Amino acid sequence: MEVPCVRVEREQGEAARRELAESDLVVDEVEIVVEDGWLYIPVTNPDAVPSEFELVSHDLPTRTTQRMPADILGFEPSYERLGNIVLIDEDDSELAGEIADAIIASALPVETVLNRASKVKGETRVRDWDVLAGNGTETVHREYGCEFLLDVARVYFSPRLATERHRVTEQVTQDEHAFDMFAGVGPFVIPFANRGATVVGADVNEVAIDYLQENARRNGVEDRVTAIPGDVRGTATEYEDWADRIVMNLPHSADEFLDTAVALASDDCVIHYYDIQHEDDPFGPGEEAIRSAAEPEYDVTVETRREVRSYAPHELNVCLDVRLTR
Repeated sequence: MEVPCVRVEREQGEAARRELAESDLVVDEVEIVVEDGWLYIPVTNPDAVPSEFELVSHDLPTRTTQRMPADILGFEPSYERLGNIVLIDEDDSELAGEIADAIIASALPVETVLNRASKVKGETRVRDWDVLAGNGTETVHREYGCEFLLDVARVYFSPRLATERHRVTEQVTQDEHAFDMFAGVGPFVIPFANRGATVVGADVNEVAIDYLQENARRNGVEDRVTAIPGDVRGTATEYEDWADRIVMNLPHSADEFLDTAVALASDDCVIHYYDIQHEDDPFGPGEEAIRSAAEPEYDVTVETRREVRSYAPHELNVCLDVRLTR
């Protein structure tokens, strides 16, 4: 079957396969093939493949020795992988149990299946989960060469945003000052620090801050990371006029924190502002809020208007990359 692949020289094949596998980008159901000195590695999401790899389309055989959940169930279940945990969202408890059994019996390298038992709730944005298979809710998730220890029942984390986080990370330059106002366990903070930035992450969830500090140690960037517990509006005053880059990934209420973001901004600062708005005008409300908070002290230039994903019927999760120049 014709599939998108990363093509690398055979000698570099194992290192490339390992790096792609750490970000869950290798297709499990398709064979990796060597032809004429080249290794062809099938990938799940070509847009998420790091830019240093060559992408091609190539005819590869389907694996015949591994059974996937769809082979067992007779239909393709919807699920997300987070480390060695699979997350599902199924209201029918009997069907949820069947899906969990199929996932564990399949070739997927996972140990635990969790079913969403509540919506995101509270200012810490955590969910309740039903454990359908395995034991516990803590895992290690790997993304673009970084690893994150986290507990899905105690912190907020979305694996769906990996591509978006990588897009922003690639803009980070060495020695810049970056501030993540809603940092969680560090999915922006850690890769920013990996690129040589000095990074501050704040979060109201003290458990997330503990994981952020641990993840900084795990990834060898603790000397460039500062973690601040509490509401950033009251805990970051010593960083006023400090930040060259600010991440505001709290899409339902980021506008309530714009005065603090402006106070944190240096003379030339890029803000990555995440919002959820109706598809008729997904960017206008956010841009208006930013201009209201920053002007006339700063010139405001919108550098990127990006639709990140569909959030709900007729609602979009979007990002505005906005440069503030004093």
